[in-house]
Amino acid sequence: MPAQRTVEDFILTSRFLKTEVKSIIYLPPNYSPLYTYPLVIAQDGRDYFNLGRIAGLTDSLIEKKAIVSPVICAIPYADVKQRWHRYHPDGDQHEAFIKYLVFELLPQLKAKYALDDLASSRTLLGDSLGGTVSFITALRFPHTFGQVIMQSPYVNDKMLHQVATYPEAEKLAIYHTIGLKEDEVKTTWGDLADFLTPNRALHDALKQQGLASYEYKELEGNHTWKTWQADLGNALMAMLAREEA
Repeated sequence: MPAQRTVEDFILTSRFLKTEVKSIIYLPPNYSPLYTYPLVIAQDGRDYFNLGRIAGLTDSLIEKKAIVSPVICAIPYADVKQRWHRYHPDGDQHEAFIKYLVFELLPQLKAKYALDDLASSRTLLGDSLGGTVSFITALRFPHTFGQVIMQSPYVNDKMLHQVATYPEAEKLAIYHTIGLKEDEVKTTWGDLADFLTPNRALHDALKQQGLASYEYKELEGNHTWKTWQADLGNALMAMLAREEA
């Protein structure tokens, strides 16, 4: 009988967020502490499991030898307001959440699981605001997280300026998508925002920066999981590709 993946809870009490944070851990089939594995940390964690179907998709890509086997840590949010406060650059828990990722979650994951120790083996993944906080975290800590998958991220002028003046772009690999119908996106607070135009501006800024690698796609879709799920396999293959023998 083929080996099965393991899915388990991982719970930490954060001094930065001042609360308990529960994550969902995916361990690939045949996981063994005798080997080391790349790490993917996904914001919007339960959405990536339930709507993105990341566990079954990862199993399939491993079986096809399309990717190396990763450990995935998916971090759910309690509600959309908590999500905004942690993920949005103006959120009052945004700084605390980034510190949680870097200084609390990652060290504890390294202590419990057999993980590769290179920044280039660590990917931050997220959709919309989850993509935003992933991108900002990698910009600030490129020696810790070397890869980003951002699906339809929220982009503001501050982020564009940060990219234009960024000194360590060669350390980052980025997979970046936006839907062609994302010119009127309903936000957390109920208003409408154009995501397509700022993402095109971010693309223009990033392609000038000499990134380690950069893949950008404009997808036939809108700001929904139908669009993100359909492209998630491509994103994982871009970041977790097996090295040629």
